[in-house]
Amino acid sequence: MKMKETASVFHQRLLHDNSDPGKFTVYRTEDLCGVTPLPHSRRDFYKISLVTKGEGILSFADKTFHLKDGVLVFFNPMIPYSWKPLSTNDSGYHCLFTEDFISHQLKAESLSRSPLFHAEGNHVLVADEKTIKLLSGIYQQMITEMNSGYVHKYELLRSYIQIIMHEALKIEPLKEQNSGNSAARISTLFMDLLEKQFPVLSPQHSLDIKNANEFANRLAIHTNHLNRALKETTGNTTTEIISTRIIKEAKDLLRHSSWDIGEIGYCLGFEHASNFNIFFKKQTGLSPNQFRKQSVLI
Repeated sequence: MKMKETASVFHQRLLHDNSDPGKFTVYRTEDLCGVTPLPHSRRDFYKISLVTKGEGILSFADKTFHLKDGVLVFFNPMIPYSWKPLSTNDSGYHCLFTEDFISHQLKAESLSRSPLFHAEGNHVLVADEKTIKLLSGIYQQMITEMNSGYVHKYELLRSYIQIIMHEALKIEPLKEQNSGNSAARISTLFMDLLEKQFPVLSPQHSLDIKNANEFANRLAIHTNHLNRALKETTGNTTTEIISTRIIKEAKDLLRHSSWDIGEIGYCLGFEHASNFNIFFKKQTGLSPNQFRKQSVLI
């Protein structure tokens, strides 16, 4: 199984720029170095693309779309994709960002339904002329802010991303052309089911589905079948994927909430704080308390 392509490698591929794109970057399609096909692969970052002019074939997990002008597309680390361009002199905008850029506000309430955060969902949206004009203006503003010295520019950029996500919720999705194999379909359903449980917004709320057996039951398949599908499409087992997602949420809560360690452990499915401490230290090399103190110092 190939490793995920990083934001730095992707940035270099498209812009022939060896600089580090950091946790957020935005650019125009016209700034790309020629027409660049993208191989079928997972990326370790999120991306939102606005195609104002252009044509190509986008293969998204087990779905294929023929794109042509006026589309908004959401990409996330859960779904592999490829791009085959069919035109030149394209125009549009792209922003890409890592997990470090995402805040709880970006995934709260209605925005949790955004295709940005789902494996199974409507990732390709056809926008009308009015919406394209509005979104183009937002991308231009993001480019301006990225080049500014404003100390709170990342907070402002998150606000722009929220507007794009809200506008996306208003748009009808583009229908897929065909479906692929069952392993890919099971993987996208599993990823969507997993991601729907996050972010955790209250210390009184505990995860509803916690382990491989419970996920398999929800999907009405055998646990071994789920493991085989995930291993084939991601290279990881069900337990490894669940653990990785729980650790990410635990880190976010330790950094950005005032909840005590026991409350964080409980909401992530651990009845006893000691079990959460053991799990967290095994995954990260630090106890939750050590990680929180280190984050405060940073």
